[in-house]
Amino acid sequence: MLIIHAHLHVKSDQEQAFLDAAKGLIAATRNEEGNISYDLTKHTEHEGHYTMIELWKDEAAIAAHNASAHFQSFVAEAKAFMAAPMNVAIFAGEAVQR
Repeated sequence: MLIIHAHLHVKSDQEQAFLDAAKGLIAATRNEEGNISYDLTKHTEHEGHYTMIELWKDEAAIAAHNASAHFQSFVAEAKAFMAAPMNVAIFAGEAVQR
């Protein structure tokens, strides 16, 4: 399993437009083959800071997502929303059985 944390700093005057675009991206992505989860969180102490937390089956699933029309559309649209470049961290993980 691969885990992605995409940190986003959104312009205050573009926050609602960003959330509207993200809503469509999230819905489409959750239906993709190989997606385990895809959630957007908002920082509680820093205005306009969000993190997309993504869990993927493998690299092929991420590649398919990155090539998808809904992701490409969001990336093109997101340029107007961002106050800073996106910061992406990728981790390898595995489920822990309890």
